[in-house]
Amino acid sequence: MRKKLIVQAANVMENALVLEVSEAITGLVPAEQILVDSEHYSFIYLMEDSDDYTYIVLPEPIWPDMKMAAELPVWISDGNEKIELQRFNEEFDFIINNIKGNSNYGKEMVEKAETVFHP
Repeated sequence: MRKKLIVQAANVMENALVLEVSEAITGLVPAEQILVDSEHYSFIYLMEDSDDYTYIVLPEPIWPDMKMAAELPVWISDGNEKIELQRFNEEFDFIINNIKGNSNYGKEMVEKAETVFHP
């Protein structure tokens, strides 16, 4: 079963957006892809380990922080280790532009994303 790490907080530190999770990230490698979870109103950055994918869940409450740091490098941290989420901004820009007005993501997801990222 795929592991899910839910981002608890997003903070700008040292000219980077740092996404904080409460579980270890040791051994994870960025897969450089972002998905949309319309059912739970979140975005998912994919990471890989030797066995499977791990979902880095970006829930709605952290979206405003993500928007404010849109051009900064993005890192994930478990408090002990940090890993840069490569191609995060390019992938996220693509998803956000694709969601705008696109009912395939569900009306509520589109409205929520547009409210934060396309006011």
